Amino acid sequence: MTEQPHSNRLIHETSPYLRQHAHNPVDWYPWGEEALDRARREGKPILLSIGYSACHWCHVMAHESFEDEATAQVMNELFVNIKVDREERPDLDKIYQTAFQMLHRRAGGWPLTMFLTHDDHVPFVGGTYFPKTPRYGMPAFTDILRRVSAHYRQHQPELRQQNQALLDALRAEIATPAAADAAVLNDAPLRAARDALIHSFDPVHGGFGGAPKFPHPTSLEHLLRCWAASVQGGEPDRPAETAVLSTLRKMALGGIYDHLGGGFYRYSVDAEWQIPHFEKMLYDNGPLLALYAQAWQATQDPLFRTAAEETGAWLLREMQDPAGGYYATLDADSEGEEGKFYLWTPDQVRELLSTEEYVAFAVCHGLEQPPNFENHAWHPRRIAEPSELASRLAVAPEQVDEWLAAARRKLLEARSQRIWPGRDEKILTAWNGLTIRGMAIAGRHLGRAEFVASAERALDFIRARLWRDGRLLAVHKDGQARLNAYLDDYAFLIDGILELLQCRWRDGDLDFALALAEVLLDQFQDREAGGFFFTATDHETLIQRPKPAHDDALPAGNGIAAQVLLKLGHLTGRADYLEAAERTLRWAWPVLEQIPNACNALLAALEEFLEPAQTIVLRGQPEALAEWWERCARPYALRRLTLAIPATATVPTGLLVERRAGAAPVTAYVCTGLECRSPITTLDALERELAQ
Repeated sequence: MTEQPHSNRLIHETSPYLRQHAHNPVDWYPWGEEALDRARREGKPILLSIGYSACHWCHVMAHESFEDEATAQVMNELFVNIKVDREERPDLDKIYQTAFQMLHRRAGGWPLTMFLTHDDHVPFVGGTYFPKTPRYGMPAFTDILRRVSAHYRQHQPELRQQNQALLDALRAEIATPAAADAAVLNDAPLRAARDALIHSFDPVHGGFGGAPKFPHPTSLEHLLRCWAASVQGGEPDRPAETAVLSTLRKMALGGIYDHLGGGFYRYSVDAEWQIPHFEKMLYDNGPLLALYAQAWQATQDPLFRTAAEETGAWLLREMQDPAGGYYATLDADSEGEEGKFYLWTPDQVRELLSTEEYVAFAVCHGLEQPPNFENHAWHPRRIAEPSELASRLAVAPEQVDEWLAAARRKLLEARSQRIWPGRDEKILTAWNGLTIRGMAIAGRHLGRAEFVASAERALDFIRARLWRDGRLLAVHKDGQARLNAYLDDYAFLIDGILELLQCRWRDGDLDFALALAEVLLDQFQDREAGGFFFTATDHETLIQRPKPAHDDALPAGNGIAAQVLLKLGHLTGRADYLEAAERTLRWAWPVLEQIPNACNALLAALEEFLEPAQTIVLRGQPEALAEWWERCARPYALRRLTLAIPATATVPTGLLVERRAGAAPVTAYVCTGLECRSPITTLDALERELAQ
């Protein structure tokens, strides 16, 4: 083992990203009082570097600059250097990404490089990736460092004035106009968001806008709901149908999808979905799994089922810890090259397959075309349907399917023998919540019991390892649970539990969701303006306490919080849950009016508020419940929540206690919002009720 010439304070951290920098010659600190105190004592500005373990350009900047002795010497001389894993500290990332946008009038990204004042930690300048030597129209990183340091020493009065303006802008960002309290909540933002998404839809390649192209599962889910609602109303919304289904098809056929191992990559670098940025993120795949399973139920398109089943299988095979939690990411790089693990040449494929298998795979997945990755390698995507090849070869389609299945199996096995990309094995509560939801929805709609069992193991892991003394923790790694949980952790986990309960009732799961909701209200609620802060009341004081309304790579925590509180409020009769959800929507109303298509999680909550979900509680004997549950829970039904609760089960206090099993094998309680029908005791009567 090669002896490392340097070690810094990051050696004591559990974050894989921070530990990647533990042997840099840079005198790195993790974010904390030790670093902040040193900056105050010495009057040195802070260099804050934020990234994550699967970030390609983070690796590039690390290799070029942070591993370089000369660059490190300049950094150590002029700055107190702090390294942050944005996945562990999304609070810091949200604050300083927002500040970057305000300072530079453009979006940020990773690595995020921000320079902060030594005493109040306000950023005065920043950037993202900086090269070691001048290129890409940017100066060398060491030149930047010296200029920033000199500017900091020479222009303190101007910087303090700028900082105050920035702080004012950050505070204004989470404020709510008083008029919002009196707003009449209506469906105008739902329609406006639909129209905006249709306007930005790429009719040729699917998706929204041009390159780089991201999946945007919350936007697609909004369009899927729009289309499904229009079908139920008898006037199908064809533009919404085209936009969502075409995009889902193009993604599942394109290179953003892993055709050998299942799962989706982060985004496509081109507009055609051919070449991805190869990192695989848990937070993408959980929502996309749910979306494809719902699309399958709505359309019966076998492509959607395949994508969902293979993505779920990948999560089980490669991303679930033996103890139950789901890992965070797979890196884009292996052996120092982006995508190397996933790329092929025709000769490599030909050596592994029979002649028939090779022909089938080559035609279907583009090996007959010119190389699509940097002119030397092929990244598989699906460019021909098996039926086309069957006709071309004059064989049965079933034969082509067999050849393709065999080819993929052999290639996946061969790929597994390569040097793997790095896997970030920290377990994040929020991302696990998203994936529990996705596995539960896919398990329910596709009839995959192993997906449901997987989600239950993940939930049990979180409850056992990350729920302490009535509070959640945000991250688990190497046997350690740490960092107070954020809004997303609570909201996403409750959402996952509610979906899981619709698959199979387990005593204690709803109690856990209600306990989480109590903390949400007690520790995160803005009791003055409505909505929820991203951090708890006892969180460390930062320059801003974010209140996210916009979706980014993740759905906005306020949107998911409002959704789950509406569901729990209608299920339990808790008025305070319903009131908190409504106040969240009123706080967000100005944003929903201005840019609704950026707030799809809040739009789903608004839809739930305007048209409360149908809640069906089935009570009875376990053997009789199955058929009734199948009728209610399995179809794709807008705004329906179904619980099949055995007669002997323990239920929390509230309305559920009144939903008792009767003399009939099953008794169904069908409610819309807080309005309930008379109990139903025959399946025929339930069928009639559901048909209305």
